[in-house]
Amino acid sequence: MIRRLPPLRSLEAFIRVVRAGSAKTAAAELALSPSALSRRLGALEEFVGKALFERKHQALKLTEEGQQLYDAVAPLIDEMADRVDRLIDTGKVMRLRLGVLPLFGSQRLFPRLGELRKLHPQLHIDIDSGHAAETKLGDTIDAAIVLSEGPDAALHSVRLDHNRVHAITSTALASELGERPDMAKLSKQTFLIHNDLPMSFEAWKKALHLEKLEPAAIDHFDSGQLILEAAAQGLGIAIMHDDHYHRSHDPRLARLFDIDVDSPYSYWFVCRPRALQSRPVRLFHDWMLKAGL
Repeated sequence: MIRRLPPLRSLEAFIRVVRAGSAKTAAAELALSPSALSRRLGALEEFVGKALFERKHQALKLTEEGQQLYDAVAPLIDEMADRVDRLIDTGKVMRLRLGVLPLFGSQRLFPRLGELRKLHPQLHIDIDSGHAAETKLGDTIDAAIVLSEGPDAALHSVRLDHNRVHAITSTALASELGERPDMAKLSKQTFLIHNDLPMSFEAWKKALHLEKLEPAAIDHFDSGQLILEAAAQGLGIAIMHDDHYHRSHDPRLARLFDIDVDSPYSYWFVCRPRALQSRPVRLFHDWMLKAGL
C-alpha cells in the first residue's frame, strides 16, 4: 500500500522559494500569481502540520522545521527529476540558444560543459557571444549569462558571483610602477577599459584616493580576452575582475597594488520567466546551479 505523499506541486513551490530567496521570483519561475503560490505553500504546511516559513512584511524566512524539511527533501526531488529526465529522453536533439560573453565562456563555461554533455547527451547549445543579450531574450536567444549591475526586474535572474576590481598589467610594467600608487607615474599610463565595465575604473580610482587621476589615454575594448592580452603585452593597465585575472593563469600578467575594490558588476544568468518551462533552459539552469558555475 502506497503511503500518502505530500502534494508534489507544493513541494516544488517550497523548494523554488527557498532557492530563489524570494516568493516573487519563485512565482515568476512557476508562472503563478502570488496568491496561487501562497496556496501551494499553505497546502504543504497543512500536510506536514507545521509552519515552514516566518512571514514578516511580505518576506519569507525558513523556520527550523522548514529548514529540516528542505534539507531532507530537496536532494531527493533533484534525484527524482534527474531520473525522470533520463527516462523521458526521446533521443531527439534538444537545442538551447545561449548568450554568453567570450571570456566567461572560455574561462568558466566551456571547461565544465563536458559534465553537462555526460548528464544530457541530447542537449546541444548554440552560442551567441554578442553584446546586449538581454534585448535578445525570447527572440534570438533563450537565456544568457550577462555582466551587469543588476538585470531587469522582469527577468528571472540568478547572481553567479561577487567580484573585486583589479588593475592588471604586464609583470615588467608592474615592477616599474612599484608597490604603491604614484599619481605622477600613473598619469603617464594608458588604461584599458572594458565596454561592459565602465564604472569599474571610477570605483578603482576612488578606493585608491586617485579621483583626480587623468591618464595619458584610455583605450576601450569589447573583448575580455583581448584586453588581457593587451595588458600582457605591456600596452596598458587593464581594469578587470579578480576572477578574470586568476582564471587566466597567465604568468605575463601581474596585479597592480594590493588593494581590494568591490566591483559594481557581477555575472548573472537571465531568461524570461516562462522560458524556464522549456526543457533545454531548465536542464541548463539546474545544472548550472548545481555545478556552481
